[in-house]
Amino acid sequence: MGQNLQRGVRLRPVDLARGHDLSTQAIRNYEEAGILPPAARTPSGYRTYTPVHAVALRAFLALLPGHGHRTATAIMCAVNRGAADEAFRIIDESHAELLDDRRTLQAVENALRDLGPLTAPESDAGSEPAAAAGSGGTFIGPLAGRLGVRPATLRKWERAGLVRPGRDPHTGYRVYDEADVRDARLAHQLRRGGYLLEQIAPLIAQVRTAGGLEPLEATLHDWQGRLSARGRALLIGAAELETYLRERERDGVETGNPP
Repeated sequence: MGQNLQRGVRLRPVDLARGHDLSTQAIRNYEEAGILPPAARTPSGYRTYTPVHAVALRAFLALLPGHGHRTATAIMCAVNRGAADEAFRIIDESHAELLDDRRTLQAVENALRDLGPLTAPESDAGSEPAAAAGSGGTFIGPLAGRLGVRPATLRKWERAGLVRPGRDPHTGYRVYDEADVRDARLAHQLRRGGYLLEQIAPLIAQVRTAGGLEPLEATLHDWQGRLSARGRALLIGAAELETYLRERERDGVETGNPP
């Protein structure tokens, strides 16, 4: 339909809504929000749309899966007021966010792959014993030595929420159980990859939610699938938006930035 629009055809709100599982009120709301260009009015005040409005609607609906409602709305509003470059900038930001998400996923995958087995607890790491008696956990000194970091680093990670050690009831020392050691190792790998503590914290939370590293692998697979789906959705949205821009140009509507 994009290249063979019937000029002069008038459409009702229901004509636009039909086929998209939308209500006529949604069409009116889209127009009022600037997602669709302004409609003409009949002498009795009824809205009339054109095939170009139908192309605009398809563009907006195609933008939604990749950009989300707020960003897709901003893109369409920019185009409809003749600020195409602003729309392109908003689109670029969405692509940059997707690239950041891909890099984060790659960092987590690399960190998981690089997590080798830790050596056995040392018995001479500071004045603390290697493990808490009867707890199956380890103290901060031995864990820091096994990771190759300072105890102060582990305390900093704790303040950032990356690790959540308990306390030995007899000595008050921090005790890191198996899950804490796992989180510390993952944090260590991500820090080596250049990630900030505030970037690592939500990833550690995902590990905890998944219940460990093995369940997280399925989560990462799903994450990869969502990123791929979003990337494809961005392409589909871009294609429909380009169709709309071309139809606006054929209609003689300025699409560049206003002077």
